[in-house]
Amino acid sequence: MSPDVMVYVAAGAAAGGLINGLAGFGTALFALGFFLTVMPPVQAVAVVVMISVITGTQGLWVVRHAIGQNPRRLARFMVPALVGIPLGVLTLSVLDARTLKLVIAAFLLLYGGYFSLRTVLPRFERPTPYLDMVVGFLGGILGGAASLSGALPMMWCALRPWPKAETRAVLQPFNFVVLGLTAMLLALKGAYTRETLIYLAVAAPVAIAAAQIGIAIFRRLPDAVFRRLLIVMTFVSGAVLLARELM
Repeated sequence: MSPDVMVYVAAGAAAGGLINGLAGFGTALFALGFFLTVMPPVQAVAVVVMISVITGTQGLWVVRHAIGQNPRRLARFMVPALVGIPLGVLTLSVLDARTLKLVIAAFLLLYGGYFSLRTVLPRFERPTPYLDMVVGFLGGILGGAASLSGALPMMWCALRPWPKAETRAVLQPFNFVVLGLTAMLLALKGAYTRETLIYLAVAAPVAIAAAQIGIAIFRRLPDAVFRRLLIVMTFVSGAVLLARELM
């Protein structure tokens, strides 16, 4: 591996690890741009999925108590997502993944831009179990079809006035499970070749260290600021996704 390639791999791992540690999602959106510069698409996805799982483990530990306090809420998102993932994979045969990503990018930009400009965010305080299940199911479909499992749960959770730990107790395990299943499928397809494992050996330590920095920042954020961060992250995620697909 040349020094130039190592720089791109380390930079992608740092960007992806930092955002995962900070918000509990977004590794792929921020790391793939670097990885795709020096790796084929399947290899880049294989590496980014694995570092998402590795850094996600640290995030799960941070909010373990919040997960245990409301497992039924998490199940409302998670169980329908597990049904949606294979359906999303099946839709790849009839839908163009690039078009789907462009539509989602536009939606993220509109949503993030609109709520970023609002001084007061909506507060959906009442329980919404059926809507939670729909969001989880659609998130599973998007995960299987376009590796965008976190987009809808992120937008939905940002509008709930939950403490930051409760919000992350939904987003972190949701993405961890979906991406963990993706990593298993990639492994079964032989994506983790010797070269891929070398890239992963470089990326993983950097991502772990960057995630620790993100977690340290997360612990210092007030709940209201974390909600705002999710909204801004929605807009940024849409911009990054749109730029990557158009380029």
